[in-house]
Amino acid sequence: MVKFFGGPLAGVSMGLPFLATLALSVTGMMTSVFIFSGVGCILSNWYVQQRRLKQKPIFNKKSRNIVRIWQRFGITGIAFLTPVLLSPIIGTVVATVLGAPQRTILLNMLWSAVLWGCVFTFMLAKLGHIFLPLLHK
Repeated sequence: MVKFFGGPLAGVSMGLPFLATLALSVTGMMTSVFIFSGVGCILSNWYVQQRRLKQKPIFNKKSRNIVRIWQRFGITGIAFLTPVLLSPIIGTVVATVLGAPQRTILLNMLWSAVLWGCVFTFMLAKLGHIFLPLLHK
């Protein structure tokens, strides 16, 4: 969330218009999604291999929760939670590893980026006069 929240925060603090801030935030997330949807399986295989070399369990509490979300809500649930709980990179890799087609990942991450980008940008634009002075201290 910090990575995705940083775009609207930077845009609002620099005085950019709402649509410019939103467009830059969505573009930033979708760039990560596009790149990592292609290399997601490679990254996943490397991660599993590293865990095995260190003799650590492949599944932990967080990964089990992600699989539960996948089983219940599919790519829609992963995409919805990506900007808030996961990062665009982790959400994309998870969706890729769990078998979602690249086109489906891109479309779902796009609506999620637009939705959360609007929420964060609007919230900061309207409440920025409260939060921004705290950040400048």
